[in-house]
Amino acid sequence: MECATMYCLPDSILYQIFLNLSYEEVLVVSQVCRRWYAVSRDEFLWKELFYQYYRIDRCIPRHPAAVSWYEEFKRLYDTIPCVEVQTLKDHQDQVLHLSFSHTGYLFASCSKDCTVKIWNNDLVISLLHSCNMKPYSWRYTQFSQFNSDDTLLLVSGVFGLQSSSGEIAVISLDDFSLLSRVRNKPYDVFGCWLDDTHLISGNLHWIGSMTSCSVLWLNRAFQDIESEDVNVVKRLFKLQNLNASTIRTVMVADCNQHNNPHLLLDYESQLASSASTCRIFDLGSDSEDEDLRMCKEITESAREDVADDVKPLEWKTNEEMEMENEPQQLLNGFLDDSLQPAMTEPQLEATTAKLLVKSWSKVDSDEIPTSEIVEGQKYLIFTTGCLTYSPHQIGIKRILPHQMTTLGPVLGEERTSTEFFDRLDHTIDVHGHIIGMGLSPDHRYLYVNSRAWPKNCLITDPLHPPPIAEEIDLHVFDLKTMCEVKRTLRAHKAYTPNDECFFIFLDVSRDFVASGAEDRHGYIWDRHYNICLAKLQHGDVVNSVCFSPVDQELLLTASDDRTIKVWRSPRVLRIMHSKRPPKPRKLMFSWYLNQNS
Repeated sequence: MECATMYCLPDSILYQIFLNLSYEEVLVVSQVCRRWYAVSRDEFLWKELFYQYYRIDRCIPRHPAAVSWYEEFKRLYDTIPCVEVQTLKDHQDQVLHLSFSHTGYLFASCSKDCTVKIWNNDLVISLLHSCNMKPYSWRYTQFSQFNSDDTLLLVSGVFGLQSSSGEIAVISLDDFSLLSRVRNKPYDVFGCWLDDTHLISGNLHWIGSMTSCSVLWLNRAFQDIESEDVNVVKRLFKLQNLNASTIRTVMVADCNQHNNPHLLLDYESQLASSASTCRIFDLGSDSEDEDLRMCKEITESAREDVADDVKPLEWKTNEEMEMENEPQQLLNGFLDDSLQPAMTEPQLEATTAKLLVKSWSKVDSDEIPTSEIVEGQKYLIFTTGCLTYSPHQIGIKRILPHQMTTLGPVLGEERTSTEFFDRLDHTIDVHGHIIGMGLSPDHRYLYVNSRAWPKNCLITDPLHPPPIAEEIDLHVFDLKTMCEVKRTLRAHKAYTPNDECFFIFLDVSRDFVASGAEDRHGYIWDRHYNICLAKLQHGDVVNSVCFSPVDQELLLTASDDRTIKVWRSPRVLRIMHSKRPPKPRKLMFSWYLNQNS
């Protein structure tokens, strides 16, 4: 009798009962009969289950590509690459970086065993080729990137133990021959492709004890040219660095898809405060002796001019020390005797450089507003700083189509004596030590790993940056608006101090973002909902993660435990293991039933 009563309950009462069940229980009772099944698929029911289970703020709307709340629940539960299917142990030392080819057929790995290995991405992954870079005096390989047509592989490496220099090698994927080698300083510039046949490298020259010049070079991948009149290298940009900072971690973003992103992160509940778009203090120099000599003369001359008008001073209060960030106010204080005791040599050098930066930086002659997208333009993105040597700012410089070639003078566009450096278009300050960056597949959004400084901290010595947090913040910046557009993501941690901090490579797919961490885990978040969906275990620090560009349900992770782990989603595993197509009804629930089998 009771059983018959249950079957006679109206749908509205069944709905209220189902609201008090967990999603597992709802899936079980949906198999009782067709009527209960129909009620169990109610959109409002799965909306409630979705927000309760994933603990998402209800003001965040459903993913724009979702067709139903049930299917969206299933997507987050069933398509995350969280099942370990293979462990690769071919490297003999820590594995530092992973990169996929654009077709997804190949991937490369770099390691402290000084090899770069190229792998076949089949159902069972196998090693295709291993290249040992020790004969070229490399200490280890640290980064790799396939060009856009997957015919060439860029590999970045580090020289000897005490060296800050490295080298970039270009390897042909046809016969794995070494095509060219380019010097790269500092080595953590890494290098990147600008197009199929041109790559960007860096060079660094110190002008003073705290001021340096970074030169970014455009290099041809094929340097065995037929004519000596054809350039294989050209200076791209010349930038000045303040307070012992340098340019590092260069990458290129294509602006063509900014108006049509794969996933638009624009809902109001996720909007954060606007990032700074003020100009950075550009300080740069060239590898040419004449330029270095000229730059030193400029700095020395300005230093003497300031010193002639300034009485010896010494910092007395925090308010006075804050004026170091406002060089013109500081100079005015010198001139009217409102400040008292002596400036150290590094402080005087930094102040002089800041005063010179605007007047000695080249202004773009094309007069195109930086907010206007020019057809074919790209963004050069890198880490930099202006307060201390640790990278705490993101620098952005536009690359226009006419600059994307080695044709023309080797030293690039001519500069007058009053246009010695290039000026950046944008800078974004994250108020912390940047330890990782990655672009979304459409290049619209930049994801940045950073370890925050204490709030309201004051930097008085560029060589002693503030302590950094153990928690890693994952920021998201819109490269079209130059604003931070999402809440900071958290879950992963790091423990090394400032002077031992190292880069942790992250990766972004259409719907997910993943990152390594020093806590021996990799992490996966959903880009739309800002929730952590999976935690992937290793035996040591996870240095790099990498999604397949054609299948975001395949993820690779690389670790200091010398292994590369391959992760696939539960959905893909079922498809791989099934001998025949499942019946429609079984497929409907298999994503849950297989989790409990």
